[in-house]
Amino acid sequence: MDEGKYLDSEELFRRHSRFVARFLIRMGVRDTDLDDLIQDVFLVAHRNGGYRPGSASPTTYLASIAMRARAAHRRKQKSRSWLESNPKAVGFAAGESESPLENMVRQVDIACVQEALDTLDNDKRAVFVLVEIEGESCVSVAAGLDIPLNTVYSRLRAARERFCKSAKAAVRKTERTSLSRLPECAL
Repeated sequence: MDEGKYLDSEELFRRHSRFVARFLIRMGVRDTDLDDLIQDVFLVAHRNGGYRPGSASPTTYLASIAMRARAAHRRKQKSRSWLESNPKAVGFAAGESESPLENMVRQVDIACVQEALDTLDNDKRAVFVLVEIEGESCVSVAAGLDIPLNTVYSRLRAARERFCKSAKAAVRKTERTSLSRLPECAL
């Protein structure tokens, strides 16, 4: 879409702020920290002069900034509370549902995905989110995160294996606990 042209920081924000929010949420950022980190990402992009075309897409460029901003924020906090998943913010990133039952099912699905994502280390998690959830190419991710392409493939393979195993466990756990809470008419 916009890989081939220069984007100033204002245009980057207008086009990709929702992407940055989703990415940070999927990386485990709490909703109380989300606005500050989004602002930090776009301040860095502004200081860097916006996006200049290259092998990285605008989203992988912003994701690499977001990862560094998240790491700096964690270091400042000196707390491990950032590891907690953020179901409220993740639900917001997913959009609206048509009925309360569909909304509940979607929230359970999102919670299972977030729980599985929480089991991945940061490097694998970033690659997995960018490729599998955001649809970025491995080449773009390698360029954006400044890592070798084979490292992207290796991290992606390991992340897929770990994610699938963790997601299956989360679904089994959810099935045991949530079915007992459904109203009879929903069963």
